[in-house]
Amino acid sequence: MTLKADWEIVGSPIDPDSDERLFFTQHEWDTIEAAAARIVPSDHDPGAREARVVVFIDRYLSGIDYIFAAADGSGFLKLTGKFADAWRARMYDMQRTYREGITALDAVAQEQFSKPFTDLAEAEQDLVLEAYSGAPKPSPVTLGASLAVGTFLQGTFDQGLPFFEALCLHVRQGFYCDPVYGGNKDRMGWKVIGFPGPESLKHTMDGTYSTSQYFVESYDWADLVPHLRAGR
Repeated sequence: MTLKADWEIVGSPIDPDSDERLFFTQHEWDTIEAAAARIVPSDHDPGAREARVVVFIDRYLSGIDYIFAAADGSGFLKLTGKFADAWRARMYDMQRTYREGITALDAVAQEQFSKPFTDLAEAEQDLVLEAYSGAPKPSPVTLGASLAVGTFLQGTFDQGLPFFEALCLHVRQGFYCDPVYGGNKDRMGWKVIGFPGPESLKHTMDGTYSTSQYFVESYDWADLVPHLRAGR
């Protein structure tokens, strides 16, 4: 079997400030932007709205042109053949999930407040999301606090997920992704958590960006292996 060594690179990094819609209608765009802003709200730090998560989600759902960024961040890999067919099928399912989910979210908003989701106050939007998801609004997470294991096992695979779970995953991805994908504008998601990410993907390839300073260069194995500590 012959593997294709060189992928064609098309397009360019996504402009996070773009208001051009490739998949969403205007109402769908506004609804997802508002819902994302409640999942990662703005406070003393920027949230999903400022990070332009809606751009990331719109481009991701638009088809197969913005799936895999080129290693140097100059554009995106062009999917062809079976790769393209598989992703088109996957995106078709996710597009339908979003369209039906947005309609259902608005139905809950109309039932509870007689308004579409986008016209509600933030507290009302939270109540609608709670009713739609069937789960209470999560409490704020404090660094260093004791967390359930499930907090860390959030997953990265969206195939087959229902709307709300897919939306939460995509909001997290859009907030923390490499900016080439359209979210994480000005690397603000990274700045919120103190991650000194690369200026561009290219810098991860040419050695400009390195994480070597975070590695422990010298250590005592007894500090790492419990039974060695016991034998000291």
